[in-house]
Amino acid sequence: MRKTLLTAAAGALTLGLTLTACGSGPGSDDASGAEGPLVVGATPTPAGEILAYVKQNLAKDAGLDVDVKEFTDYVLPNTALQEGTLDANLYQHQPYLDEFNQSKGTELVALDEIYLPPTGVYSEKVKDIADLQKGATVAVPNDVTNEGRALNLLAEEGLIELKKGAGADASPSDIAKNPKNLTIKELDPAQLPRSLSDVDAAAINNNFALDAGLSPREDAILLEKAKDNPYNNVLAVKKGNENDPRVKKLAELLTSPEVKKFIEDTYKGSVIPATAG
Repeated sequence: MRKTLLTAAAGALTLGLTLTACGSGPGSDDASGAEGPLVVGATPTPAGEILAYVKQNLAKDAGLDVDVKEFTDYVLPNTALQEGTLDANLYQHQPYLDEFNQSKGTELVALDEIYLPPTGVYSEKVKDIADLQKGATVAVPNDVTNEGRALNLLAEEGLIELKKGAGADASPSDIAKNPKNLTIKELDPAQLPRSLSDVDAAAINNNFALDAGLSPREDAILLEKAKDNPYNNVLAVKKGNENDPRVKKLAELLTSPEVKKFIEDTYKGSVIPATAG
């Protein structure tokens, strides 16, 4: 059965962990706060590491004071942003942000796309996605956002065709054409790596792939690209604070050639800069 898991939609960490740090700095809607450090919430990996690189190597020369608050919870960074104890956050993609706003009544907006923790299709049976035989079984995550993400990835490769208008929340019922007569098997996202011996292929979220020792760049037979990808993780602010000069400066640094190189050198394809093709 397909499950609605708000917390399954974002980032590259294992879900359901507890909060390790809470933003306590001034919000950017406070006049004095706009003069002080920019308080940014982030999950530790990769967002926290990327922000730490910016703080240590780029921010001072740019005249920016960044205070990074790390979370291992996917809800609290957004509630803290809405309440004003954070000025910005980095850890989520646009579909998750949209779902959060709709379900929680928040007013958060994305400023810029920063990086992609790519979903990939993995297999112990075939070495190339084109080698999937007719009638093959492909496992996909059973939560709303990630199931749609997996099905759209299969559709982009031409393995299936989705009904017109099927978007990020597409489900198997939205499959209009299935030329290889693939069987789509819905599984809990955490179970997908363990399912590889039982299915022909599985679409696995970045965090669960890494936890299972899989390399997206080396092991995936089909991997998302960052260009024009709705699942790029974004730098987000509370609506009305888009023009905070500190946030705009941070967005410039996060999309700079220096940060692009840091991501490529550090994560070697497990995380992809949003500026990559």
